[in-house]
Amino acid sequence: MQESIKYLLDETRLPQAWYNIVADLPVPPPPMIDPDTGRPVTADALLPLFPEAVIEQEFSVERDIEIPRPVRDIYRQWRPSPLHRARRLEKALDTPAKIYFKYEGVSPTGSHKPNTSVAQAFYHKESGVKRLATETGAGQWGASLAFAGSLFGLDVDIYMIRASFEQKPYRRAMMESYGARCVASPSSETVVGRGMLARKADHRGSLGLAMSEAVEVARRRDDTGYALGSVLNHVVLHQTIIGAEAIAQMEMAGDYPDIVIACTGGGANFAGMAFPFIGAQLRGGTKTRVIAVEPAACPSLSRGKYAYDFGDAGHLMPLVKMHTLGSNFVPPGFHSAGLRYHGMAPLVSHVMELGLIEARSYQQSKIFEAGILFARTEGILPAPEANHAIRGAIDEALRCRTEGKSEVILFNLCGHGHFDMQAYMDHADGKLKDLDYDEGELAKSLAALPAERVAAA
Repeated sequence: MQESIKYLLDETRLPQAWYNIVADLPVPPPPMIDPDTGRPVTADALLPLFPEAVIEQEFSVERDIEIPRPVRDIYRQWRPSPLHRARRLEKALDTPAKIYFKYEGVSPTGSHKPNTSVAQAFYHKESGVKRLATETGAGQWGASLAFAGSLFGLDVDIYMIRASFEQKPYRRAMMESYGARCVASPSSETVVGRGMLARKADHRGSLGLAMSEAVEVARRRDDTGYALGSVLNHVVLHQTIIGAEAIAQMEMAGDYPDIVIACTGGGANFAGMAFPFIGAQLRGGTKTRVIAVEPAACPSLSRGKYAYDFGDAGHLMPLVKMHTLGSNFVPPGFHSAGLRYHGMAPLVSHVMELGLIEARSYQQSKIFEAGILFARTEGILPAPEANHAIRGAIDEALRCRTEGKSEVILFNLCGHGHFDMQAYMDHADGKLKDLDYDEGELAKSLAALPAERVAAA
């Protein structure tokens, strides 16, 4: 116990660097591609959106990238985040498995998102911009960038998918309390938004569409930078502080995970937990099963095609190679809005192709059942997104019971569900229905993928 207390209080135990898995991969990831030329994107092409320091991280092949001191100073408000043993959940499941979870809900905004929002706001402030534009799904990212913007004196414009804008008014209020402006997407403020509304006035929105609106705004204003909460390499990088801490904490606990689990939408939360463990394995360490859990209504890893695609619906961003359902794909309005993205982070997609991770998907009724069980045993009411990881951990623990195996399971509890109570009320009232995507619409979306172009050597 004394060692645990020392760990939480000793600032030297806070990781000093983020981990870049690119340095350890046996095969380098495919490059971003300019859709007009078919050649790899250069750093200069990203300057209208990102500061130079962020672009350097996007292309970096260095294993360790130092966390700036001002960012570490802010991290200390909630980091290291706690690692818990879920003993009461183990007892309820009557499993010989040990279940641990890393709890990111202790951050000021209640999720893992400030790990990257603080870093991105810092770098943008250093570059001289006055304003940030971004998109958000469930609102966790939007609230986190609003929080970071308030710390660094940056104005923040947030385009929130309309389904969540209406479902989650308290997330919107949180963003506005931090001083940000929150707009329902698609909106009439951008060319992309107006075009979509002209085709479908009651469009419910998507992350890819909201991303296009934010990118358009950032491109047309010299004082505005773009920040995003998942997908790209630099965002994945910032989240690896989760896994780096977890490795040290598991060592303190005298255990090491046989299985690492996290939910996946854009992929940064998953990568943040999993990549440091995968990297340790690639460098000759203990082999670990790594499971990505996604919603059945938006299963990019399970059903998507590994191909070059646009990350945004308006096709303003470069092509990236990822598991994708197609940038035109609009998932149904299920409650885990933070996972309603058509593609998976290129690095997560790449490690999937290398056979280093596995994927599974669940309907929302199954994941809410898991969240309720977790709340009644461990006392934390999880975010709907986090319930996917809990469902995966429960099923692995039940498998251990059936097989008589005492495996160690670690999952990332990426946030609390205090602003998601309507979803829990709907679940309790039997109103929360499982939603399926339209197979025909998916087929059309995949058929519209841009032709794959490989850069000249």
